[in-house]
Amino acid sequence: MRSEFDVVVVGSGAGGGVVAGELAQRGRDVLLLELGGHHTAASFTRWEAKANHDLFWPLRFAHLPDGDVVTFLGGRCVGGTTTINTKVALRAHDRDVAKWHAAGGLTNAAGEPFTAADLGPHYDRVERILGVRERTDWPKSVRTVEPAFRALGAPLEAVHAYTDANCQKCGSCMQGCATNAGKSTMNTYIADALARGLLELRANAAVERVLVEDSPDGPRATGVEYVDENGDRHTVRAGVVVVAAGALNTPQVLLRSGLDNPAIGRHLGVHPVRLVYGLFDEPQDAHMVYPITAHSMAHQHDEDGGFVIEATTIQDPIAFATTLRDERGPLWGQRLVDAVRSFRHWSGVLAMVNDDNNGSVVVDENGGERFEVDFQPVEHERLDAALDFSRKVLEAAGATRVCWTGLASTHVQGSCRMGDDPARSAVDRNGESHEVRRLFVGDASLVPRTLSVNPSLTIMALATRLAEHLDEDASGYLAARPAAGAAA
Repeated sequence: MRSEFDVVVVGSGAGGGVVAGELAQRGRDVLLLELGGHHTAASFTRWEAKANHDLFWPLRFAHLPDGDVVTFLGGRCVGGTTTINTKVALRAHDRDVAKWHAAGGLTNAAGEPFTAADLGPHYDRVERILGVRERTDWPKSVRTVEPAFRALGAPLEAVHAYTDANCQKCGSCMQGCATNAGKSTMNTYIADALARGLLELRANAAVERVLVEDSPDGPRATGVEYVDENGDRHTVRAGVVVVAAGALNTPQVLLRSGLDNPAIGRHLGVHPVRLVYGLFDEPQDAHMVYPITAHSMAHQHDEDGGFVIEATTIQDPIAFATTLRDERGPLWGQRLVDAVRSFRHWSGVLAMVNDDNNGSVVVDENGGERFEVDFQPVEHERLDAALDFSRKVLEAAGATRVCWTGLASTHVQGSCRMGDDPARSAVDRNGESHEVRRLFVGDASLVPRTLSVNPSLTIMALATRLAEHLDEDASGYLAARPAAGAAA
């Protein structure tokens, strides 16, 4: 088994999968390490419990001061959360990116405040590779609620998604796309490079730490240590290490590796969401759609309410039954039985709320993880406003009863944010650690302030930008490519 590479990438989701695929396609010698297994469309079925076991991280929680929790959901498989997400493809709004400079002093290559325009070419490339398209093929459940959104002055718009025409609107995106219509990093960037023999992938590999050694010009990363599925320990050497294990896990890897920048693990944004369900007289079959079919952007910005509503969706039966609540608290007993029996009659919206990065990732003295979230009054106001609007729109659409879930997070961002100021950021404008040369972060951890929209497209754009920077190799970190015609 080889133990030396140009680049080792830790994590294969929206960040790591893109970095590894892009560099491999450019001829760089790349090893991609993924904690989860390598599952493909051949094994994807709409079996909720099996998918939760095979593809998801076990549920993790942040306990809130009021006794409630935020539940973290994410993918633990090749492709990461892109394998089990809804493939919504939205660019960051100018107002979102304008917050980045203020957060950590982030500037572009010209030394000017970083803007959304600096990501434009990278967005273009990602959208071209993934085949992003507008989805106007709305099913009945969306048509039911659309007039209510319009009447309340917040009309629905069609989403753009990285799905192709093979999408059957079966609603099983979160169990893995059985037709490969959903374009995860697993079946695009990674699969393309693997098929051409350009990339080495090792799944079920638990990276414990980055190897850091002293050098005349300061500490530098020289590789990683990981444990395989048999419990055997391995050391891999590389000219560059890219940690892209996700915003909950990347700071843990860095802290276990001895880094102590105060921004590592801080400024975590959770982009909290809750599902709000309405019960209708007629079947809505909201489980038989591509899960996020349309969205209302009227309240997107902080001054307009600070939330986005996506429609329509519903969780599969296990998650639906175990998360329902109303004014009286969690549903139980006969009330729950009656609700689940009416599963086909429920239709839901997803309320995503802007937060202000008041979370953190902590590694305790025993190596255990802990997540802390402390929503401030303005964030609670946004959460309440999003729930209130969701209830109003469902009732205006004809719902006879409304229930909702607790808070969840599928869009964690910002725990190793990039910026020019080492006191307020963990990595520089190129994603390189302020403390350790040759060590880069390449995932949602980079985002200095949480976006108001689904972040996967932005994470991929940032990863594309990082891959281009690494391939240009202005710092001389990578081995020279073989000359044309020479043996590789």
